[in-house]
Amino acid sequence: MNLSPPLTSDSKAEWRKWARGRRATLPDVSAQIVEQLRTFLEAEGASVVLAYRALPGEVDVSALSGQFTLLAPRAHFRPAAHLTLHAWESATELSRFGALEPPLGTPEVNRARIDTVLLPGLAFDRSGVRLGYGGGFYDRLLSGWAVRTVGVVQEALLLPALPREAHDLPAQWLACESGVRRA
Repeated sequence: MNLSPPLTSDSKAEWRKWARGRRATLPDVSAQIVEQLRTFLEAEGASVVLAYRALPGEVDVSALSGQFTLLAPRAHFRPAAHLTLHAWESATELSRFGALEPPLGTPEVNRARIDTVLLPGLAFDRSGVRLGYGGGFYDRLLSGWAVRTVGVVQEALLLPALPREAHDLPAQWLACESGVRRA
């Protein structure tokens, strides 16, 4: 496997393939990133945080649940792809992607309560552009919503630049092992 990023490619599919392969070679640094996030969220006065239940290889942010009110998303595919937001503890069902999510019919939480959104991704670039999994769920959720966004990423997957489309909404902040910084 080639571990050099496809720097000259605008193909998100090529970037996703590269990022998945690269991520598979990396150690789990979730504890270090969570400590950086905890310090940042405290300093920002965060209270209600839309987090995510980690897929294999993603940074696991669940250790934040004791200190902040975490919410978990559920992916829906009909009538149009979108996320609904629910209590963290309700995420007990395995999704088609392999992460825990709330069961269908679980009461939703109004997004107006949320002050911070933690964004998972395969990779991010230094300007906050996120390489997701291709479903556009977070781009649709964040469109028109003024909320603090933090991309959560391993340092090795924080890149100089990624392909960006008009609908891609960059994270405002980036959290990795070495700290949290403005994108």
